[in-house]
Amino acid sequence: METTEPSLDPSYNPNDVASGVSSPDTDVTLSASATPSDNNLQNSPENHSPPPKTTPEAPVSDSQEDTSSDPIQEDNLDEPPQNPNPSEPGRTEPGPPPKKRRRRKKFFTELNGNPSLARNRRSDIAKDVDVEALIAISVGFPVDSLTEEEIEANVVSTIGGVEQANYIVVRNHILARWRSNVSVWLTRDHALESIRSEHKGLVDSAYRFLLNHGYINFGLAPAIKEAKLRSFDGIDKSNVVIVGAGLAGLVAARQLVFMGFKVVVLEGRARPGGRVRTKRMQSEGVEAAADLGGSVLTGINGNPLGVLARQLGLPLHKVRDICPLYLPDGEAVNPETDSKVEVSFNKLLDRVCKLRHDMIEEVKSVDVPLGTALEAFRRVYNVAENPQECMLLNWHLANLEYANASLMSNLSMAYWDQDDPYEMGGDHCFIPGGNETFVRTLCEDLPIFFERTVESIRYGTDGVLVYAGGQEFRGDMVLCTVPLGVLKKGTIEFFPDLPLRKKDAIQRLGFGLLNKVAMLFPYNFWGGDIDTFGHLTEDPSMRGEFFLFYSYSSVSGGPLLVALVAGDAAIKFEMMSPVESVRRVLDILRGIFHPKGIAVPDPVQAVCTRWGKDQFSYGSYSYVAVGSSGDDYDILAESVGDGRVFFAGEATNKQYPATMHGAFLSGMREAANILRMAKRRSLIPADKLNNVRDESDDLNKLFESPDLTFGSFSVLFDPRSNDLNSNSLLRVKFGGERLNSVCICLFGLISRNQVIKLSEVDGDGNRMRMLNHDFGVRLVGRKGLSGAGESLISHVRLARSNLNGESKDGAGIDKGEHRLIGGSF
Repeated sequence: METTEPSLDPSYNPNDVASGVSSPDTDVTLSASATPSDNNLQNSPENHSPPPKTTPEAPVSDSQEDTSSDPIQEDNLDEPPQNPNPSEPGRTEPGPPPKKRRRRKKFFTELNGNPSLARNRRSDIAKDVDVEALIAISVGFPVDSLTEEEIEANVVSTIGGVEQANYIVVRNHILARWRSNVSVWLTRDHALESIRSEHKGLVDSAYRFLLNHGYINFGLAPAIKEAKLRSFDGIDKSNVVIVGAGLAGLVAARQLVFMGFKVVVLEGRARPGGRVRTKRMQSEGVEAAADLGGSVLTGINGNPLGVLARQLGLPLHKVRDICPLYLPDGEAVNPETDSKVEVSFNKLLDRVCKLRHDMIEEVKSVDVPLGTALEAFRRVYNVAENPQECMLLNWHLANLEYANASLMSNLSMAYWDQDDPYEMGGDHCFIPGGNETFVRTLCEDLPIFFERTVESIRYGTDGVLVYAGGQEFRGDMVLCTVPLGVLKKGTIEFFPDLPLRKKDAIQRLGFGLLNKVAMLFPYNFWGGDIDTFGHLTEDPSMRGEFFLFYSYSSVSGGPLLVALVAGDAAIKFEMMSPVESVRRVLDILRGIFHPKGIAVPDPVQAVCTRWGKDQFSYGSYSYVAVGSSGDDYDILAESVGDGRVFFAGEATNKQYPATMHGAFLSGMREAANILRMAKRRSLIPADKLNNVRDESDDLNKLFESPDLTFGSFSVLFDPRSNDLNSNSLLRVKFGGERLNSVCICLFGLISRNQVIKLSEVDGDGNRMRMLNHDFGVRLVGRKGLSGAGESLISHVRLARSNLNGESKDGAGIDKGEHRLIGGSF
């Protein structure tokens, strides 16, 4: 079993000339290449609710422990900005100024005695509880209610009331306490130290929930890694096959190992990370690390990737807000004109928000493209009528297309920004050296099989079979973390087929495209005082072509500049040669800097991404398309097959889609769901399990003498009729022989005539295609058989019982044999 990590790009040769066809990124010597999409940037305002009001009887004592979280600097708290009016997502009030971290005294006595002293102490505790509540909000917990996960985990005996209020305070305290020092393992005993003894039950409940769901004691600090490489309870549980070694798959694998599961990770690429990829670029004495995929931590408050950065001792570089814009002729845009158009653009979005609110209130399920609505309002209010203002407006639209990885004409007006209320607060940051650091460390000590492209996932009551690279992998459960683009393509076959509800959600949700051109120059000619600058174009259809440049000089190790390609231009970009792409970028740069007397040299190396042509992603990240909604993210996250097949990835995270931390959190979520399902199965009474096994064994005995067998297919005919339209019970057997283990059996009802046609086809693969595509038959597990199937089994059992009885007394043997022969060929 392969456990070591290969180099991230073993096939890379700096002298290769790229075709830009088969690989997601291509290198061109001297001047050509592109970069994958920035799949974790969102440009939406932050909305946060105020912290819950606290009561004098809060269960948390004053603690010496610092409860601040995820600071970029030592004096910052995990304190998101407040929005007093959450119903207006486009308007955000500035949050309170950062507070200095402070040490607090710890009191073990009850808050009584001197009334004045008691009031002061109560006030101090209330402030502490409020700070802890803000930290919990930044992580994604609601203000004064439980999450769905907490309700499912039965963290309290009664929803609502005093117990729930106290639980929330305890949960927030434990969370904040660990966040104050993420490099150590917080034990249950440590959590109990500052909480009154009568709340021990709440501590147990909150600690267990936070631990199992990956809110505490996660990450890459040495103490955390050491603890997570062994089962937390020493009990070996089920086997889990994980499809995909991106952030979601790697995080889930580490968490499941800690929970006592045996895991194996299957990855189609020759490297881990998925859509997170760091390219090491070097030539002529300069070098840099370019993030070709996910690159920016979008909001550091509460962000689990911020926790990983702290644990690894990585400094965070804030992306500075200054972003000068340049006209096609290289002249800088007038700041007043820029500000005027930006204000008008934001007002257009506000008007669209009001319109959709009115429409949804009056007419349910009404949706139109966001671009159509914005253009209608633009004309009504005469916004951006002169050429320069029009170019500026198109730049803002390109930026919105970048944030959503799609054209304005594809975005849902009703729900395109449904995730805004959950967006993590704080600065947007780069990780020096690239996000490969996270991926490489997450891979350590995990059993990962690279270059194993998964072709099919088969599941039933006995477990799962995953076929990849000519091999079979058997497990009790499977976690599928492939991108939404792969699910849309249908390159992985599911047997039985996925439920229609999930297939419809896969088709409704959008999966968009963003591309990059990463260029390593011999020196930095653009200056070090800005991180971004933009370029305007006169052609509205190409507004997203190289509209925004990111400077990575301060974090990549060298003079690296990345140009973004969004919207319709990102699609056309993949048909352009890398050499031509780089030439066009250089023309833009020289148009901006030559008038200033600054020479723009040729890049020593360049990379162009082709994420749309990447067979392991078919795009960059998800968006809410017209006709879709945030509910589709939840549907994609639903497990199928009675808890056999689970799904994770950014497109399964309604709160944080299209982000790296969204993928990370989805992996944690599904690890908890898998644990819950494993526990549920272990709690099934033995007699019920025996009944299920007895039913399966009884059916398997019937199939020991099938009426017809071909390949992995076996058939029992209806003994009551020879009619070609009569029902037959089909069993398809997966695995077993090559696995040298118990196989998985799926069943279906088909007519006798269809059985004949199947038997005339060569090969199980062709038979499966005929069964699914021609006959429209969906195979199910033993418990999924309909009433007609159960009835047929009963009649077959009765017929064979009568035959066996007649055989024992020596009478009617010919009659019985004739009846069976009449029911076969």
